[in-house]
Amino acid sequence: MKSFYITTAIDYANGSPHLGHAYEKVLTDVIARFRRQMGDRVHFLTGTDEHGQKVQASARARDIPPQQYCDAVAAEFQAMLPKLGITNDDFIRTTEERHKRVVCRLLQQLFDQGEIYRAEYQGFYSTRQEQFLQNKDRNPDGTWPEIFGEVTEITESNYFFRLRKYQDWLIEFLTQNENFVFPRYRQTQVLEFLKEPLNDLCISRPRERLEWGIPLPFDGQFVTYVWFDALVNYYSAVVDRPGLWPASYHVIGKDILVPPHAVYWPIMLRAAGIPLPAGIIVHGWWTQRGSKMSKSTGNALNPLELVDQFGADAFRYFLIREMNVGQDSDFTADQFLVRYNSELANNFGNLVNRTLNMTTRFAGGVLPAAAGSEEPERELHALWARTAPECVALCEGFQFHTAIERTMAFVTATNAYIEKRAPWKLGKSADPQERARLHTSLATMAEALRLAVALLQHVTPASSAKINAVLGYSPGPIWRDELVWSNRLDGAKVAEALVLFPRPAAAKPA
Repeated sequence: MKSFYITTAIDYANGSPHLGHAYEKVLTDVIARFRRQMGDRVHFLTGTDEHGQKVQASARARDIPPQQYCDAVAAEFQAMLPKLGITNDDFIRTTEERHKRVVCRLLQQLFDQGEIYRAEYQGFYSTRQEQFLQNKDRNPDGTWPEIFGEVTEITESNYFFRLRKYQDWLIEFLTQNENFVFPRYRQTQVLEFLKEPLNDLCISRPRERLEWGIPLPFDGQFVTYVWFDALVNYYSAVVDRPGLWPASYHVIGKDILVPPHAVYWPIMLRAAGIPLPAGIIVHGWWTQRGSKMSKSTGNALNPLELVDQFGADAFRYFLIREMNVGQDSDFTADQFLVRYNSELANNFGNLVNRTLNMTTRFAGGVLPAAAGSEEPERELHALWARTAPECVALCEGFQFHTAIERTMAFVTATNAYIEKRAPWKLGKSADPQERARLHTSLATMAEALRLAVALLQHVTPASSAKINAVLGYSPGPIWRDELVWSNRLDGAKVAEALVLFPRPAAAKPA
């Protein structure tokens, strides 16, 4: 089995989970489930980033120790995962000893190699972003962008990592590896960023200003800069697990691509002699009326409220159906309900109900064998022959939204096939030829439903399992085999009904 190691960004322990956190977990889970279906040995990591000035300030504001504060936030993120159907194999916290040991080992190695040096810094500092700034970071009118919050001018001694030394190497690496960042236009943005000379990276903070961090192994008067600590989690989580590193993909939001994941991280690995990950998948933001959802703007959604109201599968379906990986997407209650009602309830759910109902009414609840194939069946078979390989290729290229669209087109075509065949009319006839068509139509409906479920199971796993159960079917171990049109449902005993996506009450998602 091929190893496939995939990670999310670790979430900063400075607040509760919101829609953006949930989306990144669901997207990564969909990729992980798909790769398992394709036969890979998947290892899926997520976690929390728990050091830094903002965490220290938040803990002090509540008059509790930082570790206690982080424990509570981490528990929230961990509790969210099963509610979203997330199948992560590990959850790492940067306050864990297994992580801190690796961070200290890398710091000491880089210091011994001369890649880290001490110097005095004079300049501007953003507490909100926990980073040093330059004049080029200002707005054209000389003010600082709102994202930096309060900016102060400081002078202090710190340790620096020789980032600039590797700039030419990184440019060459990205030029030779055009698909390192997905989508590719995000990689173009990284190369644009690298047209300006890099400054060496300050990787320490004096303990008199920040105590909540990993002490530098070579100077206990300083703690590690939060990004130099956080990025290492991808490696520290699997360093003792042979065959997993390098990672296949890091899944992150576009706001932390440059410079952390596309500049700091590759250079850190290069300097330490550690192989680079195969790639970075960059997703966009969820917006409301064009504005980014975030805690600071006050328009962040609690994903668990949506899950409680509509179920995890409906929530997962909407997120993956609505957003093209890499681009932004607007979230509205109306659009959520349109997808829920038109695609899940009226189309997919309707196919489930029709299949169960008509098999129960006209075949005693036992799926008959197809008695032949005429033009309506041949048309549906031909559509499936195009749909299945196309959807597999789309999923391999992370175009899950388009794969869902193609799958739903097949479901729509199956419902249209039912209208054309009209089993409710065939069931009233005593003509042997009409009875044969009835049996063929019931078998065709059920098989088309089984196939559609196979294409959706990495997005809607709970619903897929329920549908297979009411069809009296247990999928085999090889997913590709499940995509072959067959007669494997012949003689299966089906349930009478299954309500998967009930029409919601008057309430809408907030």
